[in-house]
Amino acid sequence: MIALVAGATRGTGRGIAVALGAAGATVYCTGRSIRGQRSEMNRAETIEETAELVTAAGGTGIAVQVDHLDPTQVEALAGRVEREQGRLDVLVNDVWGSDHLWEWDTPVWKHDLDKGLRLLRLAVDTHIISSRFLLPLLIRNEGGLVVEVTDGTWEFNETRYRENVYYDLAKMSVNRLAYAWSKELRPYGGTGVAVTPGFLRSEAMLDNFGVTEDNWREAKVAHKSWLVSETPAYVGRGIAAIAGDPDKQRWSGRSVDSGQLAEAYGLTDVDGSRPQVWRFITEVEETGKDAGPDDYR
Repeated sequence: MIALVAGATRGTGRGIAVALGAAGATVYCTGRSIRGQRSEMNRAETIEETAELVTAAGGTGIAVQVDHLDPTQVEALAGRVEREQGRLDVLVNDVWGSDHLWEWDTPVWKHDLDKGLRLLRLAVDTHIISSRFLLPLLIRNEGGLVVEVTDGTWEFNETRYRENVYYDLAKMSVNRLAYAWSKELRPYGGTGVAVTPGFLRSEAMLDNFGVTEDNWREAKVAHKSWLVSETPAYVGRGIAAIAGDPDKQRWSGRSVDSGQLAEAYGLTDVDGSRPQVWRFITEVEETGKDAGPDDYR
């Protein structure tokens, strides 16, 4: 399996890349942050680290520094994959890089316009640019898979306003892109699907709450859904399962969450649990139902 994870530096992208590596894939890990050169996110994680984790998991990790907003760089990336592999089986569009750009519960007339528009470019344009140059490799053989990583399924987001107009548009747009790819790939036997993790215990989130993966339950978080959170490996395992599924087209055009994939494929998170945070939010946090987080793990 030849895979490319666009936005593999940290968080969900890293979890997906490593899970694909554990399935034996060769994984191109792309992003802007390399050793000695951080992106505007100013985080310590690098694509080289992710590639090394992929290789340690049993695959072959290849780090390539790419700014996915730059069509020239993405076209060069596609050319390299073509020269080295001759095909692409899995494309994961996970580029985000906008945590520093958006403001919670801020109306459009108060939100910084330049930051909002930059968020949309990073969250949506990057996915389209990547698909423009990499899908021609993916359609060479039947069975190609494109995964759009988002926050919240289409069904969840459709009836809820997600924080502000820029974030809301970004996450709904990515869901719609997966549907678009499902239509464009259908004549070539390809699959397009949107996948969302739950409340993610990413490197940044753990740092934000002042905890580690070893003591994450001690974090002081207002939302009980934190106790139904998951590691990046959980959604990674789900996407790796789709990639290896001979009947993966059953997912095409759909928008699903990590918990649904875990149930469908009999997967668990690294601690053996099976978090269902989106169900917890809708069934407990939003309704006041008398149930605890452990009932959704």
